[in-house]
Amino acid sequence: MKILGVSYYYHDSAAALVWDGDIRAAAQEERFTRKKNDEDFPQHAIEYCLKEAGIKVHDLDAVVFYDKPLLKFERILETYLYTAPFGFFSFVKAMSVWVKKKLWIGAEIRKRLNYCGKIYYSEHHLSHAASAFFPSPFQDAVILTADGVGEWVTTTIAKGSGNRIELLKQIRFPHSLGLLYSAFTHYTGFKINSGEYKMMGLAPYGSGKYTQKILDHIIDLKEDGSFCLNMDYFNYLSGLTMTNAKFHKLFEGLPRKPESLLTQRDMDLAKSIQEVTEIVMEKMVVYAMKITGLNKVCLAGGVALNCVANGKLLKKLPIQNIFIQPAAGDAGSALGAALLLWYHVQGNPRTTDEIHDSQKGSFLGPHYDAASIEKMLCEEKIPFTHLKDEDIFDTLAKLLDQQAVIGVLQGRMEFGPRSLGARSILGDARSPSMQKRMNLKIKYRESFRPFAPICLEEDLQTWFDCRIKNSYMLLVVDILEKQRISMTEAQNKLFGIEQLDIPRSPLPAITHVDYSARIQSVSEKENPFCHRLLKAFKALTGVGALVNTSFNVRDEPIVNTPQEALICFKRTDMDYLLLENCLIKKVTNKVTSNVGNG
Repeated sequence: MKILGVSYYYHDSAAALVWDGDIRAAAQEERFTRKKNDEDFPQHAIEYCLKEAGIKVHDLDAVVFYDKPLLKFERILETYLYTAPFGFFSFVKAMSVWVKKKLWIGAEIRKRLNYCGKIYYSEHHLSHAASAFFPSPFQDAVILTADGVGEWVTTTIAKGSGNRIELLKQIRFPHSLGLLYSAFTHYTGFKINSGEYKMMGLAPYGSGKYTQKILDHIIDLKEDGSFCLNMDYFNYLSGLTMTNAKFHKLFEGLPRKPESLLTQRDMDLAKSIQEVTEIVMEKMVVYAMKITGLNKVCLAGGVALNCVANGKLLKKLPIQNIFIQPAAGDAGSALGAALLLWYHVQGNPRTTDEIHDSQKGSFLGPHYDAASIEKMLCEEKIPFTHLKDEDIFDTLAKLLDQQAVIGVLQGRMEFGPRSLGARSILGDARSPSMQKRMNLKIKYRESFRPFAPICLEEDLQTWFDCRIKNSYMLLVVDILEKQRISMTEAQNKLFGIEQLDIPRSPLPAITHVDYSARIQSVSEKENPFCHRLLKAFKALTGVGALVNTSFNVRDEPIVNTPQEALICFKRTDMDYLLLENCLIKKVTNKVTSNVGNG
């Protein structure tokens, strides 16, 4: 049975192809259109999935949409009626889009794909839950989903057993942990649905000055993790803005203007909402484990991309193991919807080994062979060196040891927001200047933002306080005490961004100001390319870890094709670019090497 799952029209549209329960392909539309968080119909992603599986549209047995449009339309109508006459212009604009497009999902799928088969609709949070549980290695697990809002639901607790998912508890709109975090994202001058990562990176520079104020005035939190928001402080019901004058008065100022200077107040706000998020998540997971009697946890929904909160859960709670959907936002729901039909609706059996997930390292996107890349480079008269397979890793290791920054495009593209070694920019984590250089000269983003380490799975506990592997860069953990560099008395008196350039471990490029790191551990089975590269680097330097950041610049999607990788390479201060077996050296490169230009 060949099932196509799709999600679109809200943000981060995507498609996924599941064949008899096997995940064959999945990709976000933004990677093809180059429009970040593209929400439009995922035409290109669908075409890719079909091509990768070697089938045509008429071979599909079913198409599944990731939520129920009529239920969502009902919520929007009721919300506008509740807030009338406020939000009238927003209402008119929304209704125009709904009447023209969003109510006719089935008709659009049939028309755009020339498809005549069955179309199913999944509930939004069931799609999220399925995306986390069914690819997980667990036969039984607690499932927690949390995001902005689906149809009506914003948060769920569920139990997964075999091929079934049972919803146990839910929180409904307008009470939403995702929207609460987004409100503070907006208030501190960042863009909703992308600036949340910046808030997480900014939080360690601040103090929890406003944490109790949020708990006292903004959110009514119960011991079981259920909560209500005080809507007197928000404007999103009427669709105008996230926050209002009462909110601004409570936090003593107007929203920060985007791109303006960050202040200590902004850092304190980031820290405070991060702490509240962690408190809420912890209470929910504790309650979920209590009512199910299970200690294996699956997470999905946009809030599950809060890797700081995820790491705190694992550190503080008696969780045996955790699986977080790598594409935890709406993109992953395309995959969840397809898996839900195969397992939950069709009742097909599901087997697991409690160790290995079925996400395939999340390497589910397009790949490009070396021969076609060489042909393209020759046609464009771009000098390159062809490396034999056995020479790639020692060559890259030597360049990285010489402080080169290398863009890498190899194998199938990642599904989800993280680069995991297939579309990555790599650097030496030992370098005290690498974090600043990558932020300002390559990524063109804020200097405060941390970078993540990629490390050998067998070396994980040499550097990090982490008891489980993490293949998908979705956990922030602490650097081990024995690896930390203590702060001097003078350094301890510094505040905010003043703390930025102080080395805190022998891997300063990936150690954040609070001695934390967002880890990615790699095994030989799941990620053979990165495993071999790290082994070569360790043999040369004694360190089996590197900086790994996404192959893109600020406000652009991660690169997909070799051509896009070349454009990004030329625009930045990267030193080398590896396109499968083809190594390209920047003409103005200051790094010396024995590797020629071909």
